[in-house]
Amino acid sequence: MAALDARDTDDTDDTAGRDADLDDRGGVLGRSHRALSIGIVSVVLLIAFEATAVGTAMPVAARELDGVPFYAFAFSAYFTTSLFGMVLSGQWADRSGPLGPLTAGITCFGAGLLLSGAATSMWQFIGGRAVQGLGGGLVIVALYVVVGRAYSERLRPTIMAAFAASWVVPSIVGPLASGTVTEQLGWRWVFIGIPALVVVPLALALPAIRQRASGPLDPAAPVAAFDRRRIRLALGISLGAGLLQYAGQDLRPLSLVPAVAGAALLVPSALGLLPPGTLRSARGLPSVVLLRGVAAGSFIAAESFVPLMLVTQRGLSPTLAGMSLAVGGATWALGSFVQSRPGVEPYRERLMVAGMVLVAAAIAAAPSVLIASVPVWIVAAAWGWGCFGMGLVISSTSVLLLKLSAPEAAGANSAALQISDGLSNVLLLAAGGAAFAALGGGAAGAHMAAGADGAHPAAFTAVFLPMAVVALLGAWVATRLHARRPA
Repeated sequence: MAALDARDTDDTDDTAGRDADLDDRGGVLGRSHRALSIGIVSVVLLIAFEATAVGTAMPVAARELDGVPFYAFAFSAYFTTSLFGMVLSGQWADRSGPLGPLTAGITCFGAGLLLSGAATSMWQFIGGRAVQGLGGGLVIVALYVVVGRAYSERLRPTIMAAFAASWVVPSIVGPLASGTVTEQLGWRWVFIGIPALVVVPLALALPAIRQRASGPLDPAAPVAAFDRRRIRLALGISLGAGLLQYAGQDLRPLSLVPAVAGAALLVPSALGLLPPGTLRSARGLPSVVLLRGVAAGSFIAAESFVPLMLVTQRGLSPTLAGMSLAVGGATWALGSFVQSRPGVEPYRERLMVAGMVLVAAAIAAAPSVLIASVPVWIVAAAWGWGCFGMGLVISSTSVLLLKLSAPEAAGANSAALQISDGLSNVLLLAAGGAAFAALGGGAAGAHMAAGADGAHPAAFTAVFLPMAVVALLGAWVATRLHARRPA
C-alpha cells in the first residue's frame, strides 16, 4: 500500500510538473501569461514615467515654492510613507491576495500627484509626495506577490527583466516631455497630467490579476488576522524616518530632539521588520535584503541631486538636465536582461559584485562636472554604466528573494526587501540632504532664481562621494548572498 501511495504521489508530481511546463510554454507572453504580463508591466511603466518626469520637474518646483533647502525632503517623503505602505501591502496580499492593495495603491499614487501639483507651499508639496509614497509602497509589494504567485521560478527572471525594460521608453521620453511641459506650461502640469495615465494600467492589470493571482493561497483555510505588531512597527519606522529626515534638514541644536526620538522609533522597528541578521549581513536572505537597501539607497540619493547639480552649477535647462540621465533606462534594462539569461545563474553573485562596483564608480564620477573644463556628457556616460550595474543587482535581488521565500511568506519577505530599499533611501537622502544644507547648497536655488553665481561644489561633493563609499560596501555584501557550503 505504501508503494502504491508513493507511486500515486509521484504521478501527481509528474502531472503538476507537466502542467507547469505547459503553463510556461511561450514564456511571459505566452497565451496563459500574456494579459497578466502586459498589465503589470504597464503598471511599472506608469511608475517609471512618473519617476523620470517628476525628477526633471523637481528643481523648478522646489525653486518656485522656495523649497530648495528642503529639496531632499521632497524625495524622502515619498519613501518615508512607502515604508508603512509596504508592510501593510505585504500582510494584505498574504491575507487576501494582491488585488486589493494594488488597486488602493494606484488610487493613492494618483491622488498624491494631484495634491503635489496643486501645492502652494513646499510643505504642501511634500505632503502630496507622502500620499503618493503610501500608494507606491502598496503597489510595489503587491506586484512582487503577483510575480511570486503567477509565474514559475523559471519565468521570474524574465518578468523582472521586463520590469526593468519598461523603464527604457520613460527614461528617454519622460525627461523630454517633462522638461518641455515644465518650460512651456509650468511644472504643475507634470504632476496633474500623469494621473490620467492610471486608467490604462488598471484596465489591463486588474482583470488578469483577478483571474490568476487573487484571493488567499488556500481558500479553505481561515482568513488570518492582520499582525497588529507588524503594523505598529511599520508605523514606528515611518514616523522615525520622518523625524530623522526633518532633523537632518533643520540644522539647529533643538533638532537633536526629533533626531533622538526618530532613532528611538526607527531602530527597534527596523529590527522587528527585517529578517534577523540583516544589519550584520548574515549569509542568505538577510544579505539579499541588505544589498537591496545599500544599492538602491546610495544610487537614488545620488541621482536625486544630479538634475539640481546640472541646472544650478552648469546652467542646463530642466530638459537637458533630465536627458543626461536618459541613457540609464536603456542600460538598466540591458543589465536586467543579462541577469535573466539562464546561463548566468552560476555566476549571479559575481555579476552582482561587479554591478555594485560599477554603481560606486558612476556615483564617484558624477561630481567631476563641477569642474568647468569637464564636459557635461561625462555624467550621462557614467550614469549609463551605473544603471547597467543597477540592472544586474536590483533584478537579481528580486529573483533571489522569491527563490529563498516560501509561497506563504512571499508577501512578508517582499515587504522586507522593499522596506530595506525605502528605509535606505530615506536615511541616505537625509544624510545627503543634511550635508548639502550644511555646506550652503540650499542657497543654490536662490542664486539660480536671481541669475547670480550659484557655485556650491562642496555641497554637491558632500552628497556624491559618501554615497560612492556606501555603494562600494555593497560589493562586499554581494559576496554573502548564498549560504556557505559545508567543508
